[in-house]
Amino acid sequence: MGDQVRDCDVLVIGAGPGGGSAALHLRRAGLSTIIVEADPEVGTPVHCGECLSQMAVDNLDLELPDHVKALDVKGIRIIFPDGTKKLLSETGYVLDKHLFERWLVQEACDIGAELLLSHRVTSMERVFNSENQFTNWKIDGRGNEFPIECRAVIDASGVAGAASKILDMKSEVEVIAGFQYEMLDVPNDGYLDFYLWPKYSPHGYVWMIPKEGGRANVGLVTTDKKGAIKYLEDFIQDTYLVDKPKVNPPWRKDGIKIKPFGGTIPISGPREITVDTGVILVGDAAGFTSPLFEGGSHLALWSGREAAQVITQAIAENDLSQKRLMVYQKAWLKRFPPYNKILKGKTALYDLTDEEMSIMAHCLPEELGNMSPLQKLGIGIKILFRKPILLTKRVIPVLLSFGYSRAKHFGW
Repeated sequence: MGDQVRDCDVLVIGAGPGGGSAALHLRRAGLSTIIVEADPEVGTPVHCGECLSQMAVDNLDLELPDHVKALDVKGIRIIFPDGTKKLLSETGYVLDKHLFERWLVQEACDIGAELLLSHRVTSMERVFNSENQFTNWKIDGRGNEFPIECRAVIDASGVAGAASKILDMKSEVEVIAGFQYEMLDVPNDGYLDFYLWPKYSPHGYVWMIPKEGGRANVGLVTTDKKGAIKYLEDFIQDTYLVDKPKVNPPWRKDGIKIKPFGGTIPISGPREITVDTGVILVGDAAGFTSPLFEGGSHLALWSGREAAQVITQAIAENDLSQKRLMVYQKAWLKRFPPYNKILKGKTALYDLTDEEMSIMAHCLPEELGNMSPLQKLGIGIKILFRKPILLTKRVIPVLLSFGYSRAKHFGW
């Protein structure tokens, strides 16, 4: 324990993209800010595929330094079981995510935020005045700078959500396991490859996210958690090492460096409650990911900024009640895509057989980014002609979910 209680206006839990964004905007608004990060360094372990669209960069008014970019990309290529390929042409970046997160947090620290590493929050207690009005938090945990007192908390601690867990903020978040390898010697043409291929990833998908110099993140999400590693190793062997001898694991005798990493990803949409008295949840802690392809960085960065702005105004008004902070919940409900529609489409997509997926793919235009109403009608007619049962299997919600996975809907 420290000899005296530390204090600040806002405590940010977690130094990922949501926490870094929140801290940066809190400091720009002049609020004293402490970031507590449970891990001994920012950005490791890496928990995601590391992509960020140009639209996200523009939306968030970021000026990314070159050293955090691993590759400029042209867009997303979606590959179906029979090899049919469709494009979502949107420019963006693959990041070296650990460098990006360190840069973002350093930007906040350069203007006065304080970062405390290896500090894990384990208890949160609200303090009330004689009139039973909330005044501040007492936060304790593992780390020698605890306890800390603060006016407000922004929880950016990931899907486990320190605040939601400790405070029992109702709704549960359904999660899926993501697992990936960093590989070398993987050729690329500047597209992110997403494989809708149930053979290798039941109720999920496989990705190949390229970086400069032949590096690539090759990974998957699947509901079959126990089989995830085997599915991924089979995919790598069959796709990227098809001409190399089969060894187990297949790459260690082939001179291909592999570094495994992964994490838990929320897939059920936002929590029902993302604010409470004196606290706001952002990013994965709030359940914010794009439901079809599980992108979360754009949503985390945006929600961190929004939370900082709402709390800044609430502190100025001396009102940190849940009712006052609901401005934040209303903001993301207005801006974010209709999660329920996307989740319906995702469920329908995973109910399709390999053959049905491929038939649907043949009915789609080469470019999925801006399908006009006329094109959508044409797709419906093609599907009706080729495989009428697809319409009863809700293929239209599937098409809508592809549309809502675009960058402008916070898809990546």
